Amino acid sequence: MAKIHVDFIRGKKVESTHQVKALVTNVNGKILLSTNNDKEFFFPRSSIKIFQAIPFVMSNAIKNYKLNNKHVALACASHKGEKIHIRELQKWISKINLKTKNLQCGIHGPLDKKASEKIIYSRKKFNELHNNCAGKHLAMLTSCLMNNQNINNYLDYNHTHQKNIRKVFNKFTEAKLSKKNFSLDGCSAPQYSFKFKSISKALNNLIKSYKDGYDYSEEVKTLINSVLENPEYIGGTESFDTKVMKASKGKIFCKSGAEGVFLFIDIQKEISGVVKITDGNERAIPISILNIFKKLKVMSRVELKNLEKKERFVLQNHAGRNIGRIILTMK
Repeated sequence: MAKIHVDFIRGKKVESTHQVKALVTNVNGKILLSTNNDKEFFFPRSSIKIFQAIPFVMSNAIKNYKLNNKHVALACASHKGEKIHIRELQKWISKINLKTKNLQCGIHGPLDKKASEKIIYSRKKFNELHNNCAGKHLAMLTSCLMNNQNINNYLDYNHTHQKNIRKVFNKFTEAKLSKKNFSLDGCSAPQYSFKFKSISKALNNLIKSYKDGYDYSEEVKTLINSVLENPEYIGGTESFDTKVMKASKGKIFCKSGAEGVFLFIDIQKEISGVVKITDGNERAIPISILNIFKKLKVMSRVELKNLEKKERFVLQNHAGRNIGRIILTMK
């Protein structure tokens, strides 16, 4: 059993500590790294959007509405509201002839600071497309349109589309979701708690599916290939999951989630990982993932070095003075 924690050090004193829960296995389920939280439940949040997008791909909406690979990537995304994201989302909603108010995800400003400030300074208003889950909601609505389903209650637990998403989860986790594990996500879509080992199983089956060894193979390949071809669209130019996929040159598919969640699959080495920062602080994710990758040789030294260059583990204040550092301890 491994014990992992991340320390934020100011001067020579530990100021904050973040505990890390992790489970990394190979495609056959052999445990490569575990903090012994395998049977604990957690909410994967946005990290599981690829599974939620499978019914959308199955609906044949991509071909019918002439959607491109960037739209498909956005279906799995937590986009940052950058210009490239909003442009493609506007094209998408125009193709299906809906209004932004049809999205029931709510409104918040772009997660990218510069994009948000630009809108504020221009005195324009934020809308539902700026919500980081807009792509997921457009995928749900587009699928409903294709299947002649009601779009006014598309987020209801008993809506046919949500039932189809649960079928996907049941298949990949090889376990039946219970309603007692149901809750709502930040965007009002159904969210479920899973055991670490269930999500690990789902990720390993995702690898098998990508390699034609499991169900939903064509849908999974469409989604993963679209993301790997357009990594900036699943997060943003400064998103850690985007940086990982770019650094790995298409070998790793990964997705972050709120409250310190990070999932990854190494398609070539057939390894998957589930990581959760116990207190939900996402700032501990980059150093945790980098060290797990180093320990298990998930990426080459050159790839890891290139990725590490894009992260800052020296703490600086607003005057640019060094005040401390971030370190990870793994026992």
